[in-house]
Amino acid sequence: MRARNEIDSISESGAEESESSIAGMRITAVAGGEDRIESVQLALKYAGDADIVLVHDAARALTPSEVFRRVADAVSAGAEAVVPVLPMTDTVRRVESRPAAHSDHRQAMNDHRATTNDGPRAPQSQPDANGWQVVVESGAENDQKLPTVEVLHGDLDRSQLRRVQTPQGFTASTLRRAHERYEDDLAASGPGGLTATDDAGLVERLGVDVVAVDGDEEALKITYPLDLVLGEHIAKKRDAGATRDAGATRDATQREQATVDAGPNGAKPNAASEGEQ
Repeated sequence: MRARNEIDSISESGAEESESSIAGMRITAVAGGEDRIESVQLALKYAGDADIVLVHDAARALTPSEVFRRVADAVSAGAEAVVPVLPMTDTVRRVESRPAAHSDHRQAMNDHRATTNDGPRAPQSQPDANGWQVVVESGAENDQKLPTVEVLHGDLDRSQLRRVQTPQGFTASTLRRAHERYEDDLAASGPGGLTATDDAGLVERLGVDVVAVDGDEEALKITYPLDLVLGEHIAKKRDAGATRDAGATRDATQREQATVDAGPNGAKPNAASEGEQ
């Protein structure tokens, strides 16, 4: 009910302003599905004969309107799939988790096993480059008792990496085809056989090129508490800017009105002169 009330208020404000970009826009609220994929599929059923579809994360509520325009314009220009992206600024490494134990821990475990008549044989281990002992156990029960360590492997070339944002834009036919292909593959592989984090990934499986356009740092995804702090700061900054712009527009309108009232010579005409004219 709340969503429908908000949609009605948006539609009414657009109808009152003929120059508004939302004037004449039809907005439909659709109940979501169990996951992202199902939610998009439900929305596609209500998309009608639209040629372009944008899929957006509600968690990116502060995405500037310019990003939506860039994505839609790129699809209109001929791209079948478009995503807004930002460059990667952090160093990124590939990680491998494996059972490991520090030398002190390993010795304590070996001492414990030495006092157990029916316990397993002490594991064979060799130190790796980080000074940790990689341990291979013969029994699954013993493996579960071992700590694990994340071992990093090399630097990924961040110049070739991008942070993907939303909205993701597609031709409607391509997005529908991607979801149909996903359903067929899911039926063939069974539950848990496929994973999909976004619609661009589904489209990419069709062999379709996904084109990148510039994203925006303010289109952050609200995931952690710090994100909420940043989001509140951005929202307050925008509200302050909108208030200043509204005040400047009001002042300009008042100055223009004052100039008209003053007459061509800077003096407000009196009743007699108006009557003579």
